[in-house]
Order: sequence, then structure tokens, then C-alpha cells
Amino acid sequence: MNKHLKLVINNSQSNENQKYFFEKDELKVILDLYAKMVSNGSWKDYGLKISGKQVAFSVFKNSSENAVYNICKTFKPVNKNLKYSITDTKGRIVKNSYLLKELLKNINWKKL
Repeated sequence: MNKHLKLVINNSQSNENQKYFFEKDELKVILDLYAKMVSNGSWKDYGLKISGKQVAFSVFKNSSENAVYNICKTFKPVNKNLKYSITDTKGRIVKNSYLLKELLKNINWKKL
């Protein structure tokens, strides 16, 4: 038996690496919304944009178009209400909040 091999039982990432992406519960909220919107035919595809300042879940009506909306998480916001935001195709902030669930609650996506 090789004495240099180790069994890794807990292979979780450190908190330092996880802060540059959506957390598990945040991603669940977004993917639940995405599944609902796909099932009613409003959204067709999604993509992720990751940078050192922000991560964005981009929503597409068709795969060949630009993103219709971006659900963004800013890692070090200047204003605490800018932690989560929804931006349009031109990057303008349509809605923002400190809490993701509040941001996505009761939105009429067709009127945005």
C-alpha cells in the first residue's frame, strides 16, 4: 500500500473562495425562479458572468440574443442596498436590494 496517499473526507472550499460566487441558498432561490419562468415559456437560457467585483446570473429569451436581465451580486458594494440588483440589457439597474429574496419577490418580469 502506498503510504503517500491521503483520503480526503471533507473537500469543501474555504469561505474565502466562496464569497466570489453565489452562495448555495442564493443560487437555489435564483434557479427556482428560473425553473418557474422556463416552465411558463418566458425564459429560454441562462449564463453566468463572474468577475472580482460581481457575479451575474444572465437570463435570455433566446440563446442567440443578449441577456434580457442580469441578477447580480456585488461583493463589496458602496451602498448596502446595491448588494443585489437586477440590470437590463444596457446595464442599468432596474431594481436593487440588500436581500436577494426581497429583490426577486413580487416582480412582474414582463413589465420590467
